[in-house]
Amino acid sequence: MNSVFSFFSPRDKKFQPLFERDIRNLVQISQSLVETVTEENEDLREKHFRETERLEQAGDDISHSIFLELSKNFITPFDREDIHALVSAIDDIADYIYATSLNIELYKVNSFSVEIVRLARLICEMCKQLETAILELRNLRNIKIIADICITINKGESEADSLCNTAIAHLFESETDAIELIKQKEILQSLEMATDKCDDVANVLESILIKNA
Repeated sequence: MNSVFSFFSPRDKKFQPLFERDIRNLVQISQSLVETVTEENEDLREKHFRETERLEQAGDDISHSIFLELSKNFITPFDREDIHALVSAIDDIADYIYATSLNIELYKVNSFSVEIVRLARLICEMCKQLETAILELRNLRNIKIIADICITINKGESEADSLCNTAIAHLFESETDAIELIKQKEILQSLEMATDKCDDVANVLESILIKNA
């Protein structure tokens, strides 16, 4: 038990700092998404998109650094498979957030439903909660915090499913422009997929707790 905890001590100068950089970058991406869907000025929305694009690339670079460390180090803070799954899931969240922003940019979407804004804000909150959980990986002393966050993330993913389904049903009832319907539907679905990937991160965190608590 103590040997496991020692891996999460300040002597771990490689993995934990990179995990924290990765998740903080993700929180910034999620905040940029909220700014994108709540910004009425098209020029400012374009700036938010460019920031999302920059942050997504930064996240890719961090992921690459972690995988490089994984290939070079025999001793890791927890199972190599869990490290790979954790980083990959964080990267997937960023990818779906970026895909959403890209669709908004390419499709020239200028209006956002209440559900789109709520989903964006929900994703941002989920990312912040995941940040708290990953910071707790430093020593695994407060495993209840991580466990409670995993439960909250699961509930958030269920809420996102309901929001997305309701919004799409409303689109088919009220939207008469088929092209606009497709645009809005794709944005909603990419947002919902981002919440699915948040749940994937939570699942990896639960796996780490089971193996190391």
